[in-house]
Amino acid sequence: MPDAEETLRSAYNAFNTRDIDAAVGLMHEDVDWPNAWEGGRVVGRDAVRDYWRRQFEAISSQVEPEGFSEEPDGSITVDVHQVVHDAGTGALLSDSHVRHRYRFEGGLITRMDVLED
Repeated sequence: MPDAEETLRSAYNAFNTRDIDAAVGLMHEDVDWPNAWEGGRVVGRDAVRDYWRRQFEAISSQVEPEGFSEEPDGSITVDVHQVVHDAGTGALLSDSHVRHRYRFEGGLITRMDVLED
């Protein structure tokens, strides 16, 4: 898990600094990613890049990983503190804790899921 945790920390940092290219560079070319903002899923680096660009125009979110655990199937679950503001007004939209689950192949992220409580 150390390599996976390092990769995920880098991905969260890149997301928070809006370095989209660095974040998607940590993903498999056919990554399967949740479109948690609009609904559904997107597939592929370009689709994730486009999704985040649309998202950042409307909302400004910061996601801070607080804990990592390896699941029996080899996936990694991350406990995340997520704060979301309106991108235009700066108004706080949510301050919550969520869980993300990641799958890897060849050191790259192949899938991410937002877990429901």
